[in-house]
Parts: sequence; structure tokens; C-alpha cells
Amino acid sequence: MTSQAQAKDPLPGVRGLAFFGFPFHPAGKPSEDRAEHLYEIKIPMLFLQGTRDKLAELPLVERLVTALGRNTRLRLLEDADHSFHVPAKSGSNDREVMREMLEVLIEWLEELA
Repeated sequence: MTSQAQAKDPLPGVRGLAFFGFPFHPAGKPSEDRAEHLYEIKIPMLFLQGTRDKLAELPLVERLVTALGRNTRLRLLEDADHSFHVPAKSGSNDREVMREMLEVLIEWLEELA
């Protein structure tokens, strides 16, 4: 995983890491184990996470992102699961979620440039 490589020895030329559905823990087993290496990363990080992601329980994710500090940003995608699929009853669709993710990513990348 790129984040583990960056944590171990900063990668040349890498100015930020964007995560699309970071798997913080196994489904139904919230834990911080998979995120421990993130504290070693000194460059900006962007986490795009669905609010229904079974691999990223919201209270845990929000707590970790806050603890990681100012260089870390979290964008929650309402009703999206780990694959960023949203149910029809949500009033949104997968295409809209992807568009939102791309807009957030572009804005973040422009800030890094």
C-alpha cells in the first residue's frame, strides 16, 4: 500500500495521498490497527469515505482523521458504501457520487499545486 511505503520512507515527489474508501478495519470489527502507520505520514492526506462503508465506521474514522491533524481532510459521501454505491432510495445515484468525489479531489489537488 502506498501509504505504508510513504510512512516508512517518504516517496520522492509525492506531495499528497488521496484515499478512496480507505479500509480502516475489517467489516464489523472496528479497530485502529490498519491506520497506525498513517501517523508517520507528513504530507497532506485526503480521505473520501462513504457513510455506509462497512470498512470505515464513522466515529472511528472521524476520530482518527482529527487525531492525524491539520494536513488531513475527510470528505463523507452520504449513503455511499465502500464501493461508493448508493441505494436508489437515497435520492442520489452512483454517477453523482463519483462527480462529487472528482470535484473534491480536483479542489484538493489544486490546493497542493
